[in-house]
Amino acid sequence: MPSPITRIRVANACDICKQRKVKCDGNLPCSYCRSRQRSSTCHFSPTTRRRVRKPHLPSPESSGAQSSVPSSARPEVSPEVSAAPVPSAGSSRASDDFTQRSYVSAEEEADVPREARLLCDAGGKLIFVGDCAPLSLFQTVRQIVTSRVDPNAFTPQTSRVSMLENTSSDLLVSTNGKEPHVDPSSIERLVSIFLSVTSGLIDLFENGRLKHDVSEWATETEAAKDTASAVNYLILAIGSQSVDEVSAAEYFQYAKTLALSCLGGDLGIETVQAFALVTLYMLRACQINGSFLFFGIAARAAYSIGLHRTEVNSRFGSEAHIRRDRLWKSLRVLDLFLSISMGRPPSMSDIDCTVPYRNLDGNGQEEFDLLNASVQVLSITEEIVLQVYSRRKISLQLTEGISRQLRDWSSRWLSRLKRTLTESPREDEIEVVGACQVMSCYYYAVMLVTRPFLMYEICKRLPESTTAAGAPSSGSDNSGRARLANACIDAAGLMAESVVDLVNRRHLDGRMPLIVSWLFASSLVLGVGLLGGFGRILEKYAHMSISGLEYFARNDAHAMQYSLIAKSLLSSALKYLQRRDIDERLRITESSSQLFGLIPKEHPLGEDFMPASMNGPRTSTSNSQGTDMPQNSLTHELLTSPFHDIDPALLSLGCALDPASGTPLSGRDQHDQSDHVFGALNLFPLLDGNGHIDLAHYL
Repeated sequence: MPSPITRIRVANACDICKQRKVKCDGNLPCSYCRSRQRSSTCHFSPTTRRRVRKPHLPSPESSGAQSSVPSSARPEVSPEVSAAPVPSAGSSRASDDFTQRSYVSAEEEADVPREARLLCDAGGKLIFVGDCAPLSLFQTVRQIVTSRVDPNAFTPQTSRVSMLENTSSDLLVSTNGKEPHVDPSSIERLVSIFLSVTSGLIDLFENGRLKHDVSEWATETEAAKDTASAVNYLILAIGSQSVDEVSAAEYFQYAKTLALSCLGGDLGIETVQAFALVTLYMLRACQINGSFLFFGIAARAAYSIGLHRTEVNSRFGSEAHIRRDRLWKSLRVLDLFLSISMGRPPSMSDIDCTVPYRNLDGNGQEEFDLLNASVQVLSITEEIVLQVYSRRKISLQLTEGISRQLRDWSSRWLSRLKRTLTESPREDEIEVVGACQVMSCYYYAVMLVTRPFLMYEICKRLPESTTAAGAPSSGSDNSGRARLANACIDAAGLMAESVVDLVNRRHLDGRMPLIVSWLFASSLVLGVGLLGGFGRILEKYAHMSISGLEYFARNDAHAMQYSLIAKSLLSSALKYLQRRDIDERLRITESSSQLFGLIPKEHPLGEDFMPASMNGPRTSTSNSQGTDMPQNSLTHELLTSPFHDIDPALLSLGCALDPASGTPLSGRDQHDQSDHVFGALNLFPLLDGNGHIDLAHYL
């Protein structure tokens, strides 16, 4: 009789099998991913340990007495800082093993601040902004600073943040359907600008042929009014945004109308390209909500023509296969940027997607591809949002799993990207700008995963309120939370440094929405890091981030608002540190000045002007050192002397008292006593040897 089949259980399934809800064999890569040509994306996330909660403790949501920050550092009004369990006095009834696990959990875990907001746009409409958005981070920072440091920390322009949804300049353009004029002599320049500002974000065309194709289209006597023409107009519109805003608005308005009119016809690659470019144009024009809506059209159109399946794309030939795969990856980068920067759910997903995000050369090494690097790091950032900000809880164990992915990405890409930034000639500006955008995404991913730990440390170091006294704790803490908080600050500083370097080298265009968003987050991190006592060197990097934002503020309304916020935060931090240093110096001066009477001691009025009849007979000044001084007065002077806890022999320059008998010591005995006190300490080593000064040992 054959033996029954034993079912093999797998401890952990890969991420794709979890999403698809199919059985995983536990191998790397698993059989499911191999059968669908997804071996390179087969990944096993570490299993998260479930926290054991005490049954008699209330839940974090229902208890206002529990907090993720220490009770001594909890703000008075802080809805952003959510709750975490704190061991109570009744925990002695639990077992020792349970108590140990609770303390380990309390040390390793930190709550993620609930930062989702409804903010007003320029028209007064309420717009949702999620937890991971830089604007939500600003709300948390503003709450901490105004409640603990300075209620008037931010200027009126920054106290009430709006989405800054700019009034569309397209309304100023005539919509009579007239085709805008295209100057053939400006096409090469505008296409070059387009390729530069989109490097690392999207790759929709064959870049080597794009200038020729657009020039050829512009010279046609009667261009067809189809989606392909809309795509060409959008290329020119994006290239013109920083050069000629009026012409850019004309190109965009005509192209958008043309693309919408063709939407009811056959869908194709051009449809996806057109609405992806509409999204990018509106992002660069600070119209975030409009870009979010138009991207939905591009995403639905991509799914409709099967761009998410590489086996479908391969049916159109090798060249079309590559272009369709890269179009899908471009959409993923745009989608993830919109999702993360606004804290909203993405429009696309890797579920049922077979497009590979890695290309290997003949030697099995990964090819240098900015688009692949960008989509990979943004996919890790998406996982951070799902596992951390959706769960509103982060632990050191979960952070280690995410950091493993970031370290793997860094080992494959970071050194090559830095070489591109520093060693590329001026002619390779497209590669340089793309490398900067990809590295900015990487730095923001590090800031995003470590941000809860930084907020914990800031709340622990700052006083509970604006009136509370006391300096913050020093930055010498080497705990896991403190190290992660420092990693957040380091990532912000590295990003500010790299962006400002390219600004000084005049590589960056004036409209770079991705860099502006992540640079704003880094300016907030650097500002609160300086405020929390993580080092005065952060002032230098904070000024770097502000100078970068001010550069983009010439063309970007968001950057202008962000620079005002960053400057207000830096000003508040510097004023707070100066006030803290002054208070500390006053405390030290008050203590040390009593040694020599540097500051006159104020006596009560009643004692200074008390009548002689009430005080009794007083001795003259000449007899003040005599034996007629009352004994209680001498005792009072000794008790109130600042030197009452110091050996008198250390300070006696004249007659000293024998500590045993109280009688005066002779000069020789006094000298022996001082030698005994000072021991072998020589205060004037250069004057030994009969006045001969031997400098041999000092050179």
